Amino acid sequence: MGHPRFRAGSARSWYGLSWRQWLSGLTLLLALVGAGLQARSPQEAPGIGQATVALRELPPQGQAVMGLIRQGGPFRYDKDGTVFGNRERLLPRAQRGYYREYTVDTPGLRHRGARRIVCGGEVPSRPEACYYTEDHYASFRLIVQ
Repeated sequence: MGHPRFRAGSARSWYGLSWRQWLSGLTLLLALVGAGLQARSPQEAPGIGQATVALRELPPQGQAVMGLIRQGGPFRYDKDGTVFGNRERLLPRAQRGYYREYTVDTPGLRHRGARRIVCGGEVPSRPEACYYTEDHYASFRLIVQ
């Protein structure tokens, strides 16, 4: 016979909702998910009217890394200065090789940790824009003077 809530031809479906109510709810959910995805689009990335951090507000290790970037190194980690792919698409779009990543040490850790500075520009020692992340690329803030 089947479950009473799922009888064929019944005006009610799951949890007492009609199919029309259920479909309206699903449509609303999809619209909200779509709005959330749109809010993370590259056009709304940091540096285009979003979050910033002053250079003086960076942790001391981040300020030191910014100095090393402008000097061209030397850097502590082999990965520092390598191309950052912007796979998360949180930074403004640019050609491959435009962004480079640098490790910002976290006191007390024996590994690279989650803090990074990502800079963009044609000449690595003269970046056009640098971004700070303390959550391993989940969010970025444009570094301003």
